Amino acid sequence: MKNKLIVFLIAAVALMVLPLVAQSAGNFWVRMLDFALLYVLLALGLNIVVGYAGLLDLGYVAFYAVGAYMFGLMASPHLAENFATFKAAFPDGLHSPIWLVIPLGAGLAGLAGMLLGAPTLKLRGDYLAIVTLGFGEIVRVFMNNLDRPVNITNGPKGLTQIDNLTVFGIDFGKTGHLFGMEISSVTKYYYLFLLLVVISVVICYRLEQSRIGRAWMAIREDEIAAKAMGINTRNLKLLAFGMGATFGGVSGVMFASFQGFVSPESFSLQESVMIVAMVVLGGIGHIPGVVLGAVLLAALPEALRWVAGELDLQRLTDGRIDAAILRQLMVALAMIIIMLVRPRGLWPSPEHGKAAPQPVPGAKTGGAA
Repeated sequence: MKNKLIVFLIAAVALMVLPLVAQSAGNFWVRMLDFALLYVLLALGLNIVVGYAGLLDLGYVAFYAVGAYMFGLMASPHLAENFATFKAAFPDGLHSPIWLVIPLGAGLAGLAGMLLGAPTLKLRGDYLAIVTLGFGEIVRVFMNNLDRPVNITNGPKGLTQIDNLTVFGIDFGKTGHLFGMEISSVTKYYYLFLLLVVISVVICYRLEQSRIGRAWMAIREDEIAAKAMGINTRNLKLLAFGMGATFGGVSGVMFASFQGFVSPESFSLQESVMIVAMVVLGGIGHIPGVVLGAVLLAALPEALRWVAGELDLQRLTDGRIDAAILRQLMVALAMIIIMLVRPRGLWPSPEHGKAAPQPVPGAKTGGAA
């Protein structure tokens, strides 16, 4: 127990110091860490649906979009510029505080998750994957087309002029100073995202150890047997979709504030597939594995982007190799190799329920003489 405490303390100090060290090399590296933490939040939420309940969801990015657009509408002048009613009540826009938008983003995304889960309760496997994939695409297409006849989302142009988050008077969009050290805005967001990740990990761990978590895992292993044991599979599936979606909604709120701009391009099918890959690659159903998979798959493309830029591959190859395509190829190749070498993920959950060891032939067994 003492050794675990020491490891936790060292990890906590390292995570606190990491952005300050990365900041000295440029804000690009801190920004990469910020996006890695956002993807950790998304992967933890999807792990509830896929890892605990065993429900394959390929449209998870839709909840990410719901949270982002909700914050974009509530923290920008867009509604006041396009609706006379809003302009009369709020001439400069809503500009809602963080204490309102985070619970609202989580609640709205959770409601969307249950709306998705309701018609899919009897679906499994490939059919469930197709329906959830369609849901994710429907949300993206809606966001792309809700600019006519009434301009709600501003269509493909996206929402701009989104407010920075402000907590206890600290504006996360402005550079600050601490003990004479300059703290950039991306570093401030890093600490906020890190706090949310820690809270999310604690919530996921408590869910995993609870009766609800054990019921989800029973449904994942054998739904018919779980139903025979008296588990209400319908309600628990809806709860899994709703709980997982809330993580996506909060991540969307953070993303919109961090970027200051949201558009449908940020919520493509490729994003959903990448989040699923993070869960599977790291270790499905295992929190440390999911975190590891999210960090690796979020950081690897950006690191390869930097390498391609430093080497200037297009100039070296006279334009024969596109750096963006090569980066995607390297990421895909790394994923294939890892899954071949570690089919259960980089950090899989411990195996339970193994068969008892077989007695060695010829060995003496205990008993009365």
